Amino acid sequence: MSRERSTSLTASAVLALVSLLLAGCGFTPLYGDTGASGALSRIAVRAQDDRLGYRLREQLEDALGWDRGAAPLYRLETVVEQSRRPLGRRIDDTAARYELTVRAAWTLTPTAAGTPLTGTQAVTTTYAAADQPYAAIAAQQDGEDRAATELARMIRLDLMRALSVR
Repeated sequence: MSRERSTSLTASAVLALVSLLLAGCGFTPLYGDTGASGALSRIAVRAQDDRLGYRLREQLEDALGWDRGAAPLYRLETVVEQSRRPLGRRIDDTAARYELTVRAAWTLTPTAAGTPLTGTQAVTTTYAAADQPYAAIAAQQDGEDRAATELARMIRLDLMRALSVR
């Protein structure tokens, strides 16, 4: 038997032994399934009909792992509002950066009878102000996209906490 094949067999045997030992000790991966993951994938998300609402709905569906083939157990409705504040001033008295604060109020309602859960989250992000109109729009949209991604992550954590105690 060649040396490479012997090394490969030894590595395979060690890997199999380690996985058996980890399975026996109750080890679960950091990003493994939790008790709430089955319920999370069966949450239908509704958001307001604008660009930011659409981005938040899209990010939430990805974060929750929405299973479109299964009937939803819950409905999640979000109401999003944003405010933009100029930061810093250039010599011509225009803003150098903007601070974007996005607040989302959410309500999780069981499709069967039950008490709805509510919560709010807020995210603040900044983006550079550009002189060119297209670049300014692109920078603002990038700030909104980053805020929607972070809001989805925070709302997912809230939902995991809420569903784990139910």
